Amino acid sequence: MRMNWRTPLCDRLGIAHPIFGFSHSVDVVVEIARAGGYPVLGLAREMPHEIPEILRAVDERMQGMPYGVDLMLPSQVPQSGDIAQVRAALPRQHLDFVAGLRKKFAVPAPVKPSFFTTQVRSQELFESQIEQVLASNANGVATAIGLRQDLIARAKACGKTTFSLIGSVRHAHKALAMGVDVLVAQGYDAGGHTGVVGTYSLVPQIVAVAGDTPVLAAGGIGNGGQILAALAMGAQGGWLGTLWMAAVENHTPPALLARLVASGSEDTVITRAHSGKPCRVVRSEWIDAWGDASAPAALPMPLQQALTGDVFASIHEHDNVRLIYEAAGQSVFAIRERTTVARQMQALVEDMRAAGARLQGFARDTT
Repeated sequence: MRMNWRTPLCDRLGIAHPIFGFSHSVDVVVEIARAGGYPVLGLAREMPHEIPEILRAVDERMQGMPYGVDLMLPSQVPQSGDIAQVRAALPRQHLDFVAGLRKKFAVPAPVKPSFFTTQVRSQELFESQIEQVLASNANGVATAIGLRQDLIARAKACGKTTFSLIGSVRHAHKALAMGVDVLVAQGYDAGGHTGVVGTYSLVPQIVAVAGDTPVLAAGGIGNGGQILAALAMGAQGGWLGTLWMAAVENHTPPALLARLVASGSEDTVITRAHSGKPCRVVRSEWIDAWGDASAPAALPMPLQQALTGDVFASIHEHDNVRLIYEAAGQSVFAIRERTTVARQMQALVEDMRAAGARLQGFARDTT
């Protein structure tokens, strides 16, 4: 008998499979939805003036299929921010260090303006992003960093399901007190900004305090067997991000894709060099340089981005084989070739079925 694993949260959101996919790519998000998963579009890196058009395009292509939007809302950022002013106040030691790395690695200036070269995270920016997301047809709103009672209340009033990525029991209690609809237990294994507890230690702790609030497992998940294991622990689905970078729809730069394919879980590292907060990335010579004894400590968010954002933009623009990196979780082990979202979703569903069959084949109740 072919098993089609489904949870109450699938029914609530109107999706076929308990697979939740985070991506910065609109094309990836659309394909996840078409394949029966629940996609979440990350908009923390987009230019503010581009977000309304991005969301209009998503709404048009989704044709009523459910999807969410993810925002990053750290609390300790300035009320407003001008990147030129922030750069002018950066410590000389850090400026000199980065200048030395630019020279050492012959990093050219980026050609195109981007979020990383023109913006600095601020409360004003967040307010603009929130207004645009609430005005969209997204039926879900997720926060990757930061809990805001006003956003949760307003999103729920708009009929949107609220998700909060949390890395500890303490954060879970805070989110529950604010009325968050779904807790995403994101473990240390995850790509991007992450905590200190491993996914499969964190999930049961969050399930234990969540009560009737659904929990999703996130961090290091790259195959269907892991999703099924999460269901066994009481989660209602798996939240995956890194895996989709192998899909053609993600438009991953060739040098980055090659690095991901060649990497294993141990080739990811948590660093503050990217944003100023602990962030798991796939390592490169740029990341290694920040781990050298001669490197200064990374600056806090949003100063680190103002310091190095142009380098990040440049190495992606120019597909720099030595330096290119990206946020990536320990699930990078599951990236072995360039593929498509449709094939990835099919593989995840089939692997869940195979894992269930394996379990039935060798484990039995002997009472």
